[in-house]
This record gives sequence, C-alpha cells and structure tokens, in this order.
Amino acid sequence: MLIVSLSAGWMVTSGTARQTAEQQTEKAVIAALTPICIAEFRKAATAQQQLHIAALEDESSWEQGDYIEEQGWATLPGQEQPNVDVAEACAEQLLDVSST
Repeated sequence: MLIVSLSAGWMVTSGTARQTAEQQTEKAVIAALTPICIAEFRKAATAQQQLHIAALEDESSWEQGDYIEEQGWATLPGQEQPNVDVAEACAEQLLDVSST
C-alpha cells in the first residue's frame, strides 16, 4: 500500500514538503520586497521614470534585472548588495505597469 501511495502521489515525503515550503517562502519574500524596489523607482521625477522605462524596454529580457540592480532599486534597506530575484520581479512589474 505504501508503494502504491507514494507512486500515485497520494503521500508527500518530508523532503518534498520542506522543498515546497521553501519555494513558497521564497516567492512570498520576493513578492513582499518587490514593492520596495517599485517605490525606489517612483522617487525619480516623472520624466526620469519615462527614460528609465525606455532604457529598461531596450534591454534584453535577461538583462532587465541587471538594469534594475545597477540603478540601486533592488538594494534593500540594510543590504549592501541588490537582491537578484527582487530585481527581476521589479523589472517585470515596471514593464507591466508601463504597458497599460
């Protein structure tokens, strides 16, 4: 019965549960920190914001997070280095908002 349960996906091992919990936690932290990056972007004047959006759109998709990092918007208070995942999420949200 145990073999059937595990192979059918009816039971979850503790390792799988831990991995799933860690992934969900990481996603939640990124979602919570991304608004800080957006707020840092919004501190710029409207004209500068438009220039930054244009520059961000000109970057290839895999370099957009790098652009956010270079601007310092993904360096969170108390941190010395930017958060790569937050930078990528921030770039995605900024581009989504600018296209609407």
